[in-house]
Amino acid sequence: MSRFSGILSNVNDFVWGPVMLVLLVGTGVFLMIRLKFRPLRNLGYALQQVFSKHSIKKEHNDDAGDISPFQSLMTALAATIGTGNIVGVATAMTLGGPGALFWMWISALFGLATKYGESVLAVYYRQQDQKGEMSGGPMFSIKNGFKVKWLGTVLAAAFAVFAVIASFGIGNLTQINSIADAVLGTFNIPTWITGLVIAVLVGIVLLGGIKSIGKVSSKIVPVMAVFYAIGCMIVIVLNFDSLPSGVGQIMSSAFSPTSVLGGVAGFTFASALRFGVARGVFSNEAGLGSAPIAAAAAKTDHPGRQGYINMTGTFFDTIIVCTLTGLAIAGSGVLGTLDASGELVTGASLTIAAFGSVMGPVGSYVVTIGLILFAFSTILGWSYYGEKSLEYLTHSIKARYIYRAVFACVVFLGAVTSLKIVWNFSDTANGLMAIPNLICLLVLSKVIVQQTDDFDEKFLKREKMMRKQAKRI
Repeated sequence: MSRFSGILSNVNDFVWGPVMLVLLVGTGVFLMIRLKFRPLRNLGYALQQVFSKHSIKKEHNDDAGDISPFQSLMTALAATIGTGNIVGVATAMTLGGPGALFWMWISALFGLATKYGESVLAVYYRQQDQKGEMSGGPMFSIKNGFKVKWLGTVLAAAFAVFAVIASFGIGNLTQINSIADAVLGTFNIPTWITGLVIAVLVGIVLLGGIKSIGKVSSKIVPVMAVFYAIGCMIVIVLNFDSLPSGVGQIMSSAFSPTSVLGGVAGFTFASALRFGVARGVFSNEAGLGSAPIAAAAAKTDHPGRQGYINMTGTFFDTIIVCTLTGLAIAGSGVLGTLDASGELVTGASLTIAAFGSVMGPVGSYVVTIGLILFAFSTILGWSYYGEKSLEYLTHSIKARYIYRAVFACVVFLGAVTSLKIVWNFSDTANGLMAIPNLICLLVLSKVIVQQTDDFDEKFLKREKMMRKQAKRI
């Protein structure tokens, strides 16, 4: 078993290796250039759209779809903002140095174009299922958009299979295990109790399908993000005197051939780049193809509009939440500290140490509560991704109900067992999801540009002009 685990670990390292990272970032760069940097130029417009009445209130929206554009974004963010924002950032900065945060920013900027393109295609190629609900995502974009039908069929099926596997691993087991361990360590509550409570809550939400997930996500995601952001801001402000040196470390180690952190470990430009991009992409999911599945359910009048709304998920996740975590860690001076066994403190423990530097024991409570909310919302979002992917493979509405029951049961199992092999396997599947999705984005980039041009002519230019006139009045 240990040999198999080692082989699986090597495969996982290869999947998430330099070739994949270049492909992920390269696709974002290609799309950003081909779109004439419009995702970046129109970021302000996109943020305005997120909080518009048309986006938030479904009753004010008569367009085709199942949930409001805001609920669609919150569902995507529910799956996106997870343990990666607390554990992933700390791990990247430990293994790759503080400069890893800089490369997370870079990956996020170009990730705007990737997430935009994914969402545009998801809405453009979506279709109604047997119950009249919208189904979309890379599997439908590939199947309906590729001219070479056999290739489209194979790649679409591959994406769906990997998505189902990843939903049980990255979207379920790792999240609930993080919750159970954190609750046990902070509140001394047995893992089986945590697993049972979360499993019941997840089961209740999943009974209502995407509409229930959308409603819960639209409530819990803003609250959890603001709660955690306030905690980070307190740490940053109270450590403000140390913040300039922390930011200096981030920038210097991002480009320095070799930088030494606290005399403990040396970090290179290559490691900062690798871990920064890997954790950045893993956190905001730009290029992995999962978030567009939620975009396809949105009530929207044009693929371009939902593309702009959903791409802000990358901004909120990495530019806001991950940055706050990174600055809290950098400003607190805890990066590079050792635990009792002489090992580098990393993961959630490092983030807790950063919060504890100004909050004391309360810091562990804040991080633990944040981790619970982040991981719980991720479980909900990924359940929808896995359900829609399974439904695509089986062409059966009944499959979704079976999936929901099994998914809720796995939540309990994940809390009380250690399944490292399953985690590695699902992590690999998560990375493999990106391959057919990135091929899809490159092959159908012309469609993305056409839809963007169409939206600009029909809506964006007129709406921008109306806003300017309203400001003058």
